[in-house]
Amino acid sequence: MLILLGVSMTLATAVTGNPSQTLTQLEQQLIELSRRKWEWMAERNLSELEKLFHEQAVFVHMGGNLDRVQELEVIRSGKIHYKHAEVRDVSVRIFGRTAIVLSGIRLLAVVGGKEVTNPFMVTEVYLNEDGGWKLVQLSFSRLLGP
Repeated sequence: MLILLGVSMTLATAVTGNPSQTLTQLEQQLIELSRRKWEWMAERNLSELEKLFHEQAVFVHMGGNLDRVQELEVIRSGKIHYKHAEVRDVSVRIFGRTAIVLSGIRLLAVVGGKEVTNPFMVTEVYLNEDGGWKLVQLSFSRLLGP
């Protein structure tokens, strides 16, 4: 299923390959969680990110892999400042207690003091644990083109 989100990161329109398909409540919940994650990253809201990131989470960037502690430190220190994620499309796949959120984004960030904008396909893997969704994996795959 494909969802289009506006620049303001608010849910604009649900679009699927089949007009009769609609998003389930769970799919909507995961899309909203992903949207809030981008806001928390932009705001450097470490308290919310600490709750969201699983203890064994892995983060894959263009320059390497980080664990949960390292990712939180990168955000806290400003080594990477996720200023704004323009989410262009998002899909959700649910497999029992595991969910994959795949988002096409245009990310404005400050990396090492330099402002950069890159198109990415972002893969987020969530695990439903103890009654809530935890982010266990986040990967950025840089796309060719605008």
